[in-house]
Amino acid sequence: MKIAILGSGGREHAIAESISKSKNLKKLYCIPGNAGTNLIAENIDIDLNDFSKIGKFAKDKNINIIIVGPEKPLVDGIADFLEKKKIKVFGPNKFCAQLEGSKTFTKLICKKYNIPTANFNIFKKKEDTINFLKNSKFPIVIKADGLAAGKGVYICENFEESSNAVMEIFNGKFGRAKQILIEEFLRGDEMSYFVISDGKHFKNFNTAQDHKRVGEGDTGKNTGGMGAYSPSGLINRELEKKIIEKIIKPTFKALNESGNNYKGFLYAGLMIKNNEPYLIEYNVRMGDPECQTILPLLKNDLLEIINFCVEQKLDKNYFIKWIDKKSLCIVLCSKGYPENYIKQSEIQNLNILKKEKDTHIYHAGTINKNNTIVSIGGRVLNIISITDKYKTSREKAISVIKKLNWKDGFFRKDIGFKIIK
Repeated sequence: MKIAILGSGGREHAIAESISKSKNLKKLYCIPGNAGTNLIAENIDIDLNDFSKIGKFAKDKNINIIIVGPEKPLVDGIADFLEKKKIKVFGPNKFCAQLEGSKTFTKLICKKYNIPTANFNIFKKKEDTINFLKNSKFPIVIKADGLAAGKGVYICENFEESSNAVMEIFNGKFGRAKQILIEEFLRGDEMSYFVISDGKHFKNFNTAQDHKRVGEGDTGKNTGGMGAYSPSGLINRELEKKIIEKIIKPTFKALNESGNNYKGFLYAGLMIKNNEPYLIEYNVRMGDPECQTILPLLKNDLLEIINFCVEQKLDKNYFIKWIDKKSLCIVLCSKGYPENYIKQSEIQNLNILKKEKDTHIYHAGTINKNNTIVSIGGRVLNIISITDKYKTSREKAISVIKKLNWKDGFFRKDIGFKIIK
């Protein structure tokens, strides 16, 4: 099969590496890819916003499946565009992608189908929002409605913080804001729960826990993700049954009743309190860096699973199997991230690092330049280690970063601190 993966992050490198092992693979392309995908696939420099060029490339190269990594093309309708051109695509259509593209869309589904979630209010005017906040109990959660690269969520401790958040959102920090979402603050433990769906059936695709805050101890500004571990320490049989029955199934029912079938990964961000799940948000693709943490544990052929989804043949008798170990990922970032960070910094020691068993390095914000690898993004590399214990996995990942000795990078040394005693 000829496969093209859209995206340039660590998630896409992890997907590319997993698919590269498939006996069914003939040729692999990454659009646009990064310095890491360039080692296992052919990178193609096409803008992800240029659906016509992507479609033409797929036709010219006889691509069998396009796998969409990031959320924006999905929210913008790339699956619909490609399917109209008879190009098979792994990823949900534009209607279903509203689960991530519009937080209010998801909340209204929760309300209609009794999906457990935080109490919420939706406002379309700045003045009405501020008036509501004057009589609110804090802390409170304020969210930009649309895509915000993982940074459009504010946890506010008082009126001043919340009113500043409202002003930033309505003044266009994350693009034009037609409405804003205000939620009660849920206390509990977070967990990421993944499924993969063909539109008829779905399968669990493991669990993870990520760390969004830039600073140790989950402090500081929100980022796209500083690290993750899998599986989550919270998951158990009873909890998983509740997640499926109370959250996943009603969501797919809502989409089906609207005349849509969901194909692709679905990522449920959950809050767990007293072994009860509450939906925080949906992502309509694999998480980043959760994907990098989960995929090395997969025993099955990923391309086979994705092909079954595209063909709507993810049979209930097909079982997805996992390695029974602990996977932990540390994200190596460029100094200054998530604000103004260093760019075009050469990463000198990557090529001399010895490849170790059960250790993976996935590229994110990197490119090849004059036969060297340089950083171009805030999140630059993902270092994953798989062992029998989270603590050992973290120690091994940190040792790889120290050997790399990249002077312009920084990372959190406490990934997994809640589960590592």
